[in-house]
Amino acid sequence: MLCMPLAVVFTVTSPTTVSIQSPKSSTITHRKLNLTPLLSPPPPPPLPLDDVSLLRIAATVNSRPPRFKKPKIAFMFLTTTPLPFAPLWEEFFRNAPKSLYRVYVHADPRFPYQPPFSGVFAGRVIHSKPAQRFTPTLVSATRRLLAHSLLDDPMNSMFALLTPSCIPLHSFNFTYRTLAASRRSFIEILENEVGAYDRWVARGEDAMLPQVSLEEFRIGSQFWVLKRKHARLVVSDQRLWSKFKLPCERWDTCYPEENYFPTLLHMRDPGGCVPATLTHVDWNGRFDGHPVTYNATDVGPGLIWSLRKQRPRYGDEVNVNATEWSGSERHDPFLFARKFPPDAVEPLMSMASDVIFRD
Repeated sequence: MLCMPLAVVFTVTSPTTVSIQSPKSSTITHRKLNLTPLLSPPPPPPLPLDDVSLLRIAATVNSRPPRFKKPKIAFMFLTTTPLPFAPLWEEFFRNAPKSLYRVYVHADPRFPYQPPFSGVFAGRVIHSKPAQRFTPTLVSATRRLLAHSLLDDPMNSMFALLTPSCIPLHSFNFTYRTLAASRRSFIEILENEVGAYDRWVARGEDAMLPQVSLEEFRIGSQFWVLKRKHARLVVSDQRLWSKFKLPCERWDTCYPEENYFPTLLHMRDPGGCVPATLTHVDWNGRFDGHPVTYNATDVGPGLIWSLRKQRPRYGDEVNVNATEWSGSERHDPFLFARKFPPDAVEPLMSMASDVIFRD
């Protein structure tokens, strides 16, 4: 017996009509198919404007970015003014693949922003609310930034908090490699700081109890870089926030933005953090709550090289694991620095290519 293959030939003659020819017959029949055109998915609903709903939604995102894809860095700017160093940041991002970063801006609506945000900052302002020092509103603004960053892009893996007075100390490539390679967040966590008790009782003598004891209370720079799992931890936290959001009775010891984040990370996942900030700041000789602001005349290659060489402070160092944090065992590079005045933009731009972005 000879077995012959059976073949059916389909010929598409139109988007909705298919001609079918049987191998045993020369008759051609036409059959119409119901082809539904592919439609674009509907746009996502707008994010809620109230913080409670926004944070509740953000707390449901995956705590880890998708695997087998390059992570993104979320650069989050918290500002009450136009960004004086926008030209420098434009150069920082100029040749960076857009698939590796996202920019977000929280701009206090009480202030004018002229000229308006443009370039990499255009269209990147999230729904913002007033944010004022000596109040919990700075923490609220930061949590808002984290929530929008988490919901905007599942590839956002590291979240860096910056201010208008911050500048980059290295190229984008150097910054990206440093952060993308880290398995930990970078956040300063200090235990034995002068004035810790006064800060703890700023809301009242026992106002922080029982959620936050004095022994668990920590201090640190408000500028950090958090891993995605810690960003989600911040937006999902209600227990500690219920205390830190209380108004202070003493404004001169009220710095929630320097206490909430290090205390939360210390209590929930200290092992997942490098207890240091990668934003350099000079506190020498300052006791008014404001770090040194460099003069435009101070800005030159020597200053940039000096800031790069300095070593971050790792926690209290005398009380942490000596094999990991102290001595020469670790020396992470400072990636950013503050505070620089607006009139420093010209000397900074003049050496951007040859100094700042040359690693």
